[in-house]
Amino acid sequence: MMAGFPTQARVVIIGGGIMGCSTAYHLAKHGWKDVVLLEQGRLSGGTTWHAAGLVGQLRSYQNLTRLIRYSTELYSKLEAETGLATGWKQCGSLTVARTEERMTLLRRSAAMANAQGVVCEPLTPAQAGDKYPIMRTDDLVGAVWLPGDGKANPADITQALAKGARNGGVRIFEKTRVVSVDTEDGPSGPRVTGVQTTEGPIKAEIVVNCGGQWARQLGRMVGVTVPLYSCEHMYIVTEKMENVPRDLPVMRDPDGYIYFKEEVGGLLMGGFEPEAKPWNKDVIPDDFEFGMLPDDWDQFQILMDNALIRVPSLEKTGIKTFMNGPESFTPDLNYILGEAPQLRGFYVGAGFNSMGIASSGGAGMALAEWIVAGEPTMDLWPVDIRRFAGFHGNDSWLRSRVAETLGLHYKMPWPQREQESGRPFRRSPLYDRLKARGAWFGNKMGWERPNWFAGAGKTPEMQYGWGRGGWFDAVAAEHRATREGVTVTDETSFGKLLVQGRDAEAVLQRLCANDVAVPVGRTVYTGVLNERGTFESDLTIARLARDKFLVITGSAQPMRDMDWLGRHMPADANAVLTDVTSGWTVLSIMGPRSRELLQKVSKADLSNEGFPFATIREIGVGYATVLASRRTYMGELGWELYVPVEFTVTVFETLHEAGAEFGLRDAGYYAVETLRLEKGYRAWGRELTPDDTPFQAGLGWAVKLDKPGGFIGQTALLEAKGKPLVRRLVSVVLEDREPLLWGGEALLRDGKPVGDLTSAGYGHTLGASVGLGYVKRGDGAAIDAAWLEGGRFEVDLAGTRLAAKVSLRAPYDPGGARIKL
Repeated sequence: MMAGFPTQARVVIIGGGIMGCSTAYHLAKHGWKDVVLLEQGRLSGGTTWHAAGLVGQLRSYQNLTRLIRYSTELYSKLEAETGLATGWKQCGSLTVARTEERMTLLRRSAAMANAQGVVCEPLTPAQAGDKYPIMRTDDLVGAVWLPGDGKANPADITQALAKGARNGGVRIFEKTRVVSVDTEDGPSGPRVTGVQTTEGPIKAEIVVNCGGQWARQLGRMVGVTVPLYSCEHMYIVTEKMENVPRDLPVMRDPDGYIYFKEEVGGLLMGGFEPEAKPWNKDVIPDDFEFGMLPDDWDQFQILMDNALIRVPSLEKTGIKTFMNGPESFTPDLNYILGEAPQLRGFYVGAGFNSMGIASSGGAGMALAEWIVAGEPTMDLWPVDIRRFAGFHGNDSWLRSRVAETLGLHYKMPWPQREQESGRPFRRSPLYDRLKARGAWFGNKMGWERPNWFAGAGKTPEMQYGWGRGGWFDAVAAEHRATREGVTVTDETSFGKLLVQGRDAEAVLQRLCANDVAVPVGRTVYTGVLNERGTFESDLTIARLARDKFLVITGSAQPMRDMDWLGRHMPADANAVLTDVTSGWTVLSIMGPRSRELLQKVSKADLSNEGFPFATIREIGVGYATVLASRRTYMGELGWELYVPVEFTVTVFETLHEAGAEFGLRDAGYYAVETLRLEKGYRAWGRELTPDDTPFQAGLGWAVKLDKPGGFIGQTALLEAKGKPLVRRLVSVVLEDREPLLWGGEALLRDGKPVGDLTSAGYGHTLGASVGLGYVKRGDGAAIDAAWLEGGRFEVDLAGTRLAAKVSLRAPYDPGGARIKL
């Protein structure tokens, strides 16, 4: 054992790349001095050392943009704090567009950036050429300029963060490999107790996996899924070039899959080819330190060809270095952060998808705050480890998926774009039947879900774009059929959790903001809140028996909800939580004729008196017995049928055989989205996040502040109740019937940004685009109907301002009469 090697610590961080050092640095800033960082080789020896070092601020999620903006502020101050150079230079960045479609995207990005306080300026090709004189511009449509972007030296930043961490008391040991992680069973499940290393054991309360490419292997030591896989990522560095000043901006040409930055008087050029090359290593060698892979000019050719188009002088310039270093990518191009749901005290910060230098300053800060607080301090759902399940860790699937993921960096992010690799994956029993009916499938949490239907025997032609594609008329017909007749939607991907036991009611009462102590056969909509009084999830809870509750949650949330509910259930409670998602399919029968259809195939009393809203009970549907729940997410009379998997096909066929006389249509998730937006129904991850309270979201009616025994978040809501709501969720409807909104657009009042759209789509009943979004009032006064009516509201759609009507009430059936017909 090396001299001074510890035998215990409060926190052990595994991995000495930029993320591990950032996490250590920020823990030290919180006053946590008993922290040990272990690196199996030398600091920055994994992916960090060969990263390109680009730091671009703008991301599609506001909080991720905020974290990168924090990174830029941190990197600009580190040298003064630590005395070590970081190579940080705020040189700005250009992103150029070769097509009108790309320029529309850039204008949308500029509008979103400016609403978030990030300076972003659209440019003409000539203006772009002025900022980047060696660039060809005659084939460009335009560009955007972000002056706050920059570049840095990854290894130098890592060393500066490490020094800052040491200054705060963190102990760092290189050439020390973790060979196993120690665990023990606790009252709320297994938890970490320390690590075994090549230098001896260390007892620890918390272990943080910042192992980079090795994070997947480290997780597997203790049954934790960290779904990432390495791809070969290549770039070149040229000899010195004329007209390349040291302050030359970073330049990205996504239509050519390439990026450039100045490097010692020459250019560093790399990119993200459409079809990547996975590094076919299911197990990465421990000694792959400062390692490179063989040159592959065939793989690099598409990038080189496009680079010569954009910067013609490259043809006469020598190449000094060809770099091929593996980097880890995740299934959805977002990194992985947070405490593992499978193991208490085991945190992960990894999978940075070639954005680790830009992201790690803020990500390390956020992970440190999560560790200190015991929960995330902001909405981090896009990067939360709980968005993945165990099946996402399959190596064969990961290899297929990351070959596509790398290319998503520069592939057009169309509003409805679906990933194509590793599919089909999870399938409802109806998958083949829906496919025969012309379903176009999307994918969520591995599930194949019908988005829209071309019709029986037809092949759907999905045309991605900013306007109306082939899907538009089909969705309009499904939408209208739900409003006027009856539709059936396969919603099998819903998460279904069972809470059973003598204390089930008491446990759920404590965990839920609404009152779930209802009679058997009733359902309740409720939020699940944290101590800050903001959303951790939203659920529908059905009481099936005195000691048995069925919890229905969104498709993406079962892992998160199992983790949250499980860790907050008292250890001595007589209650068991079980994920039963795969045991049930869900068929949603919606529309004013839904009662007629179901009454034809069932002997149950489905009248308003016999089966009122929010009731759930067993009924027969043809030969099958199902659970029927009278609820809706589409704003019409209807029932959700929870069907045991083995009865699914029978029930589906029975409904369609009986449904012809009622005009029964299949409907997909695009129609579900447009229907719920007209009705103002909220969605988790968009309108409901850990940054939002029920009062802000307009869901105060689903909170019982005087509930006996209280609930998590009650104290915070009681404190908030008497204060003015300066931030509120509103419904937005465009006055112009033609434009399509997609979500993310800035919302302006009297010409000034006051919020953005969290969701949007075309409201076929309203005849115009409709959305939901939060608005914020800057003067501290409450947002009310008078303030909304007294302002001129507009939506910024790719630089064009469109007049809009804004209201606290849903634009369709605000009184809810339709659902209680």
